[in-house]
Amino acid sequence: METLNRQVLLLKLTRKLVICTAVLLAIILMFFFTPAFFDAESSAAASDPGAQERSFLTLIVFGTGLIGGFVSIQQRIHRVTDGELKHLSESWSGVLLIPIYGGIFAIVLHVIFLSEILTGELFPRYWTNTFAKPTPTIEDFKTFFITTVPMSGPDTAKMLFWAFCAGFSERLVPQIIQKVQSRVTDSDKQDLPAPPVSDSTEHRG
Repeated sequence: METLNRQVLLLKLTRKLVICTAVLLAIILMFFFTPAFFDAESSAAASDPGAQERSFLTLIVFGTGLIGGFVSIQQRIHRVTDGELKHLSESWSGVLLIPIYGGIFAIVLHVIFLSEILTGELFPRYWTNTFAKPTPTIEDFKTFFITTVPMSGPDTAKMLFWAFCAGFSERLVPQIIQKVQSRVTDSDKQDLPAPPVSDSTEHRG
């Protein structure tokens, strides 16, 4: 492909990425920072004093993963083949597919953190509601998804960082899943009983 033609396709693809990112950011800002949003929350709390404010954490994580996916495409477009470049520049679905995967991976990583499969100083910690004992209720389940929030400001920053990384690096979450799967497989092998030893032996005189 001629250099000039490739530059035209690069500019076309970059324009699509800018439009998608701008629209996404505008939707997030309109959703979270418009007076209508806060008025609706206040009205709901006033009408139902027992109602709990929603954290919308899953939506925030998904949106951050989407942004990571868009940045990842922007970083890679200069290294894609001519065929891939032509496809991406002519197809909106091709441009959107990778960021959507990034958003999904960000949610999966978020679930991994919530389940404490991965823990440590590098990973976020969360405040969650206490489930009723001995039998949790449906309300416990709803409250868990509605009110779960990071424990502190640094934990919030870690959550956003890892959500962005999940969207930016498409291999990050699959590698984590494979490592967890390998750990479980190795543990199952260790728990298996030893094979029985045959009592019959062959003696040769």
